[in-house]
Amino acid sequence: MMQITKPVSFENVVSMEDLSAEDVLSFIHEAQDFKAGKQIALKRPVYAANLFFESSTRTHTSFEMAERKLGLQVVNFDPSNSSLSKGESMSDTVKTFQAIGVDLVAIRDKQNEYYKDLIADPNVHVGIANGGDGSGQHPSQSLLDMMTIYEEFGHFEGLKVAIVGDLTHSRVARSNMKVLTMLGAHVYFGGPKKWYTEEFAKYGEWMPIDDLVEEMDVMMFLRVQHERIADDENGSFSAEKYHAQYGLTAERESRMPQRSIIMHPAPVNRGVEIADELVECDKSRIFEQMHNGVFVRMAIMTSMLRNRDLIKEEY
Repeated sequence: MMQITKPVSFENVVSMEDLSAEDVLSFIHEAQDFKAGKQIALKRPVYAANLFFESSTRTHTSFEMAERKLGLQVVNFDPSNSSLSKGESMSDTVKTFQAIGVDLVAIRDKQNEYYKDLIADPNVHVGIANGGDGSGQHPSQSLLDMMTIYEEFGHFEGLKVAIVGDLTHSRVARSNMKVLTMLGAHVYFGGPKKWYTEEFAKYGEWMPIDDLVEEMDVMMFLRVQHERIADDENGSFSAEKYHAQYGLTAERESRMPQRSIIMHPAPVNRGVEIADELVECDKSRIFEQMHNGVFVRMAIMTSMLRNRDLIKEEY
């Protein structure tokens, strides 16, 4: 097992591609410490804002819970009632929060790599945690997934992990296939083969769902993202047909290895990706993923607090 050499310290946490295997393990270990009751004391009042320009329940509220557990003061932001409706840019919105005293922001936006311009701007000094960018990266989701797998198996080396579903539109798939490979796991893919492109083939082979369920340690399902699929494709979509062809039915779950687990980043389309009765079955770790997300996001925000020398004490 890889040992932590030092606590993680990052100016921003925006992409899994910025993290080494050691960094990932360090985030997991710190998140586990928070789960076990670790606390921090701050040198001064610290303020955070969650700038979510796309709808979110889990990630948004999880970041806010993480911030409050760390003792941060959370400044409210509602994009529907903000100056964005008057034409203000994201950059100016971020600088506005910076100007009024916000130290850290979590941001989600539909534009891939929105964070690159912010990070390159010498006038932006707030710490940025990426809460998801389009179909690009989702580092906090990827880290909570890794924490959940690590807690279950205690290692990554040699594990067989299948990522099944809407690969094309999934930032979770892109983040996870890379970090799992880096950590020594074997990645496989499933779902409609039209969504399995060369981008994914670099990291693992496609297999039929009926073969995957019998061999995998982890079955990680992805939501069918109707909001990102072209109207003509959505018009021909059948939930019943998708579930029968690519979903986790009760019969398929019965053929999974005893120690295997079921994961999903949520929200789950019950009866589409996973049969309704399996979402909370013994093998499911879906709600544990959400639980772990708070502690992972505490670790992410702490890494940026540490980078800014805002932590007085850790205990």
